Amino acid sequence: QVQVVESGGGLVQAGGSLRLSCAASRHTFSEYVMGWFRQAPGKEREPVAAISWSGGSTYYADSVKDRFTISGDNAKSTVYLQMNSLKPEDTAIYYCAVGVKDGSRWYRPTTYDYWGQGTQVTVSS
Repeated sequence: QVQVVESGGGLVQAGGSLRLSCAASRHTFSEYVMGWFRQAPGKEREPVAAISWSGGSTYYADSVKDRFTISGDNAKSTVYLQMNSLKPEDTAIYYCAVGVKDGSRWYRPTTYDYWGQGTQVTVSS
């Protein structure tokens, strides 16, 4: 069973930075995508960013482009989300997910087969 574990959430003031990490263990996938989603109270889960290991492509939601950066280590099946210039509206539970597919539909939750438990990010104004 693939395990997906996130870490790095916390409380930060607006304008600050946080770095989330996600490790996927116990798999032998050669082509897969790792993505970040977030869900704020009373809202639907929304895509944030993703990285496709088959081609190294990265994808971002418009709301985080130029502020967040996704990167990773394929050999370690680990992905990072560097979040800068954080805003109160970035407050949410952030989920990491792994999909055994390419990244062409990275923004769809149905692309992903395995999900982590989530990590809370709170941005105070």
